[in-house]
Formats: sequence, C-alpha cells, structure tokens
Amino acid sequence: MKVIEKLLLLVLIMISFSNCSSSYILQTESPIQLGKVYCQSWVAGVQGGGSGLNLYIPVKEKWQSNISLDSVYFRGRVTKLEQKSGDYLIFVGRFLSDTNSKNDVIMSKEPYAEYGNKLPKKVTKIPFDLENSECVVSYKEGKATKYFKIKQITQKELLAYPSAPPQNKQ
Repeated sequence: MKVIEKLLLLVLIMISFSNCSSSYILQTESPIQLGKVYCQSWVAGVQGGGSGLNLYIPVKEKWQSNISLDSVYFRGRVTKLEQKSGDYLIFVGRFLSDTNSKNDVIMSKEPYAEYGNKLPKKVTKIPFDLENSECVVSYKEGKATKYFKIKQITQKELLAYPSAPPQNKQ
C-alpha cells in the first residue's frame, strides 16, 4: 500500500512540474509587424525628480482585434505596456529606477514615528534568460497569454530633462 501512495505522490509532483515549464513557451515569431525597437534612459533635471528607462515598441500596421500587448520583460524587470498613438502606434514600457528619486525616510527610536516609511521593493526574478539587447513581450490572444522575443534592441542616448526655469525675483 505504501508503494502505491509513493507512486501516486511522485506522479502528482511530475504533473505539477510539467505545468510550470509549459506556461512560458516563446512563440517563434511576433503576431504583429514591429518597427525598430529601442530603449532610452532618462533623468529629471531636479533633485528628487526621478529617473528610469523607457522601452519603445513601434507597430508598423494594424493587427487582429483579438490580440493585445500586455507586458514586457527587459533587463531583469517586468512592467505593463502603455499604448500611445499619434502619427503611428507605439507601445511604451516604463522602468523607474531609484536613482534621483525622493526618499523621505524617517528614522526614530519611537516606532510610531516611522509609520509612513515605504517598504523596500522586492526584487523578483523574471522567468526568461535574456541578453541586454533582448526583451520578451507577453500578449493576450483571446483568453490565452502568449510570449514572443524581440532581439537587437538599440539603446539611444540619455535624455536629460532640463531643470525648472529660474524664477524672476523683483
């Protein structure tokens, strides 16, 4: 009887591992026609204004209505994609960094004084092994979530936003 229980437990474990590995299968090609994908770092011109990296995914043509781009995995991080339209359609993934951000941390020997402090961000490992110039885009086709890889992402020059204009004192 113990042999049957152990065998049943082993089969359940094997099934659970097989489900985990199949959830991130990369598609061989993109479901939509893409333009030249690039990323660009930015920094605010004022202290505490923030900084980050934006990933731009331009779309060349319209695609099927049952496909919607959802998230992007890039350089060890993941973020939701925002759709921007203008002369052409582009998706933007915004990765904020802690550099040049406003950190108001209250240090006190009284525990209630530190109530407003933010918890440190938990770093999560993404499920893909990517080079620095590669990303994976998750998209929904109907109700199914699928993934495709984009290679050869170019990095543009740092975008430094100017500081606030000087105020005239009279």
